[in-house]
Amino acid sequence: MHTIDFRNLHHLHRSKVVLLVVLFGLFMAHESRSQGLGYKRRHLEFYDDKPIHYGFLFAVPFTRFNFQHNESFAQSDSVLLIQSPVQPAFRMGFIINAFLNERFDIRTTPSVSLYDRQIKYTYPSGSERIEKRESTWVEIPLLLKYKSVRRVNTRMYMLAGVTLGLETNVKRREGGSSTRINTATSDLTLDYGVGFEQFFEFFKFSPELRFSHGLVNMLQPSQHAGSTGLNRLSSHTVTLYINFE
Repeated sequence: MHTIDFRNLHHLHRSKVVLLVVLFGLFMAHESRSQGLGYKRRHLEFYDDKPIHYGFLFAVPFTRFNFQHNESFAQSDSVLLIQSPVQPAFRMGFIINAFLNERFDIRTTPSVSLYDRQIKYTYPSGSERIEKRESTWVEIPLLLKYKSVRRVNTRMYMLAGVTLGLETNVKRREGGSSTRINTATSDLTLDYGVGFEQFFEFFKFSPELRFSHGLVNMLQPSQHAGSTGLNRLSSHTVTLYINFE
């Protein structure tokens, strides 16, 4: 007859209890992680099914002139230094975004910008003179937008294209006798940038950083252009956008 060893039974029972405790602990840890992750609602789930989206934007450009000196600047001692300080500006407009496929869109953001670009002259005596170009511009970009894969309610994007700018408040110089810088009333820029899309229940919010480089010479020739020491002026702007669609 087999003899029951109570010590073995106790050891077996204790092993089962330890195993059950370990399994229960693993189960509870998995449940805690699952509850910690939670469920995130996908807002505007069918957003990309629409062919065209509209929105509006506010932006803060930081702008200046890029320039090249002419020969008279090197030969003359009248001007020691020429600079174009970075100036903040304001821009507002609206958005038209056309869907192409899962990765690409065609986008335009017609807007009105208020600029105050400057040219600062420093003379050997230490005195300074600042010429301001205060102007209002209507700008119409044409951009190709590349979108990343959407992660629940977020998505990154990049864009690039060109922008046509037209100055609207042109002030004519009287008789062409002014010594102030005369610049063109139109501009063409190369634009590129990166942005981040956040989908909410009723709208999409997109902060964006965009760079613009002028492609044309905005300096207009005149009988006094040589005295400025400049041969070429082009725009350069870095803009922070706040987009709502």
